[in-house]
Amino acid sequence: MPLALLALAVGAFGIGTTEFVMMGLLPDVADDLHISIPTAGHLVSAYALGVVIGAPLLAAVTARMSRRTVLIALMALFVVGNALSAFAPGNDSLLAARFLSGLPHGAFFGVGAVVATSMVAPERKARSVSLMFLGLTVANIAGVPAATLMGQHLGWRATFLGVSVIGLAAIASLALLIPHDHAHAPSTGLRGELAALKSLPVWLALGTTVAGFGALFAAYSYVTPMLTGPAGFAEGSVTLLLALFGVGATAGNLLGGRLADHSLRGTLFGGLAFLCAVLLLFPALMRAQWSAAVAVTLLGMAAFITGSPLQLMVMEKASAAPSLASSANQAAFNLANAGGAWIGGLALAAGFGATSPALAGAVLAVLGLGVASVAYAVDRRRSVAHLGRVVASHVPEQQGALHH
Repeated sequence: MPLALLALAVGAFGIGTTEFVMMGLLPDVADDLHISIPTAGHLVSAYALGVVIGAPLLAAVTARMSRRTVLIALMALFVVGNALSAFAPGNDSLLAARFLSGLPHGAFFGVGAVVATSMVAPERKARSVSLMFLGLTVANIAGVPAATLMGQHLGWRATFLGVSVIGLAAIASLALLIPHDHAHAPSTGLRGELAALKSLPVWLALGTTVAGFGALFAAYSYVTPMLTGPAGFAEGSVTLLLALFGVGATAGNLLGGRLADHSLRGTLFGGLAFLCAVLLLFPALMRAQWSAAVAVTLLGMAAFITGSPLQLMVMEKASAAPSLASSANQAAFNLANAGGAWIGGLALAAGFGATSPALAGAVLAVLGLGVASVAYAVDRRRSVAHLGRVVASHVPEQQGALHH
């Protein structure tokens, strides 16, 4: 695997850290800015909104630019957003800075996935994407806990300055390691990129992402009350347990990349079925501490097995112009985050119990399997139709040859 993938992973590590660290810093930010914790929670939403808007928008605007230059520019915007967060004087300015920090997130992963797959042999494409995503999963093991501790001891502003330094390291890595053969502008341009989004298979792949990762976030958004409630853990243990989620996510990400290079669709179906099984077992696993720890680890593994297959599938369905579709898939991940959390909250509000969000997630995983099955049927039908046209076009040629 090319060393350039390390540069993409460093950028992903910084992005993953700043995305998830706000959850652990909410009490500190709320206290410092004299706002309530629910109001501070809007800072999480502001970042997610930036991702959803920025992913397709920035990918479209930069369609004719060198992908190497785009990656460096996106990471520069990331540094600016986090630096502004560190020096924000109040809640409104911090909201704007968090929105700005989220803008480059999706486009970086989207364009980065295109660059990663272009540097490896076809049979290693999924593994190259999984190695870039490795930065995101490792951020949950090391980056987020370290950044949270930094915020608690040095102040939350120090955390965002630290993340800005990671962004600067990523810029240096990208400039040094991304080959200059990525310095030319892609030939498709904006019109070609937009045309890719007219494809039904692309939308079905994006729908699978929303449903599949919505299943994860329906449960994960409420995993803390599950652990401190039915499982009986102390609140101080939650950080370590969430690191176990990161361990599982890292293992699942690497496993999914390797399996997807052998069978992309088989890995996707198997991963979604595994996720559904884990979520269905969640209520039983949360009855004891040891099994609850296993459940959190398996949840991360099951969800991230499908990460690189979903990203690669979207890119393959939009093979003529993959950057915009690849970035749109990152917006779909964040829509899954918001939608899954909302659906899991509905299950809780309905009084179905502390572990009910996991069962709601299992329903979403089944929905993801259904969408993936429809996508498979559409692909089969199109393949048969294409084969029929090829055979039909050869029949007149063969008849002409026989006549002569």
